[in-house]
Amino acid sequence: MNHETWVVTAALLAIGALLVLIIRFKVQEFLALLITTLLFGLAVGTKPNELMELVVAAMGDSLGQLALVIALGAIFGTVLQRAGAAERIALTLVDNFSDRTVSWGLGLAGFLVATSVYIDVAIVVLVPMLYGVAQRTGKSLLHYGIPLCAGLSCAYTFMPPAPGPLATAGIMNADIGLVILFGVICGIPAVSIAGPLFGRYIAKKIMVVPPVMAVAGVGGGSASTGSADNGAEQPITPGTSDPDTLPSFAAVVATLLMPLVLILVGTVGRTIGGDSTAVALLTFLGHPVMALLITCLFSLWMFGVRRGAGAADLQRLASDALGPAGMIILVTGAGGVFGDVLVSSGLGDTLSAAMKDANVPLVVFGFLVAAVMRISQGSGLVAMVTGATFSAPLAESLGASDATVALTCIAIACGGAGFSHVNDSGFWMANRYFGMSVADTLRSWTVMKSLVGLTGFCVVLVLSTFIS
Repeated sequence: MNHETWVVTAALLAIGALLVLIIRFKVQEFLALLITTLLFGLAVGTKPNELMELVVAAMGDSLGQLALVIALGAIFGTVLQRAGAAERIALTLVDNFSDRTVSWGLGLAGFLVATSVYIDVAIVVLVPMLYGVAQRTGKSLLHYGIPLCAGLSCAYTFMPPAPGPLATAGIMNADIGLVILFGVICGIPAVSIAGPLFGRYIAKKIMVVPPVMAVAGVGGGSASTGSADNGAEQPITPGTSDPDTLPSFAAVVATLLMPLVLILVGTVGRTIGGDSTAVALLTFLGHPVMALLITCLFSLWMFGVRRGAGAADLQRLASDALGPAGMIILVTGAGGVFGDVLVSSGLGDTLSAAMKDANVPLVVFGFLVAAVMRISQGSGLVAMVTGATFSAPLAESLGASDATVALTCIAIACGGAGFSHVNDSGFWMANRYFGMSVADTLRSWTVMKSLVGLTGFCVVLVLSTFIS
């Protein structure tokens, strides 16, 4: 067996080892990625000391910008969560849409919320708010819940500053502004088809009544993952469905859009180019770290200081936010390390030659790797990190353009978004909060998630024909 063939074989074995570690032995994802990286590096002949130097250097390179962006995004999202931003968006859109169009409003609400709020938190907070709507109209809870969850799924996997697409863009070294642009273009049809359209269909097939706990007054949108202190005494409180305690709709939407707009401004500045002061200012303000820092500070002032929060409150909130962010940062860093070891092995050149001969586009490769990982081990984040890890050296070897790399990030996100089933924690959250059987959860939630991924990927394929 020649060296090139062995490198490809070792890469396939590495994927198998990663799956076995995560699925069979329940090894934490960061440790599993690091162990797999070391095994692969040694298998392809990298000297042990050189391998360790490469791992340490790659970890630093991977997390330089990304650690800052993910940490700032986590604080930003936690501030919005505690302020009740998700409930405000959902209540406002439900109140302003008719019964015939409310499912579209809920899809939009989910899409806006999930760019900054963890999807599991959003489900816990928002789905119980739909119980009363379903009781009032007598329609299946799926008529309202599927559009909401489709919006949440699309934004959480397609749109920075959500952690999954941020991690993918970081590993792929993609322009985040272009990732946002393509995420919106692919996300709109994905939400529409998997959300209101499929929701209307499946609601006629499966009648889901609100769980009993809603009738008893439990779960009415007051779920919290925050502090156990008395909510009435805290300036930044866990979610509540009382409109009088929620921030204004305009303030929430403006804050959610702020980092996206600033990052797009930076993309415009880089596109214009030149050494003018105006261009320098645009690129400075639109740098992802600066965009998230500005937004983070604004949100702390708008939803913290203005609501009476003291320095101790803000410090505790930021500390709470950085706990979950740490795991995402480490997993992303380990994925970046794995990618650098793959590059050093020459895998990118070998795969690019094979893909040119087989005429396989980069976006298809990224989607398939992420989809296989998603189906196999359940975690969308791990699927996206692995898809990006294997696609990054390939993109470098192919000399892919910035637009192609950004579009590949969305293709990877599509693979990581779809095909949720019993090995995914999100599947069981939907099963619990919708009060469905496992079979009905497969027919509704799993199909919805698959439609999100497949619809988004179809749009990616169409866009890829116009991008070189």
